[in-house]
Amino acid sequence: MTPTYRVGDELPPLDIPLTRTLIVAGAIASRDYQDVHHDADLAREKGSPDIFMNILTTNGLVGRYVTDHFGPNAVLRKVAIRLGAPNHPGDVMRLTGRLTELTGAEPVLATIAVTGDNGIGRHVTGTVTVALPSPSDEGAGA
Repeated sequence: MTPTYRVGDELPPLDIPLTRTLIVAGAIASRDYQDVHHDADLAREKGSPDIFMNILTTNGLVGRYVTDHFGPNAVLRKVAIRLGAPNHPGDVMRLTGRLTELTGAEPVLATIAVTGDNGIGRHVTGTVTVALPSPSDEGAGA
């Protein structure tokens, strides 16, 4: 059965443990070799208490949050984020989202306002637009 979505629907929160491995692996995977993402001593020399997550890793986690909710046949159309408080190892980032817009066309496009908070504040704010799978796509991913 196809789920019914409405503007105002809340996505369930997702807690992401911010491990040193996640932060370093995300930087390497996105080819961001800035020392502040993998070398704690150099990050401290530059004024940070520790290494911190890069924007591309955050962007990927925000996209994953939305597509995990809408299913494997949902397609990201746009991810627009802004960073705030850094994500440091040992913390947890909680992603939350709310459906803010739906189109009536095929494919149905959903816009989700996403925020991510950690122990020191708001890490990410943004919007994600996703093309929702049509009812005929439901069994295609199985």
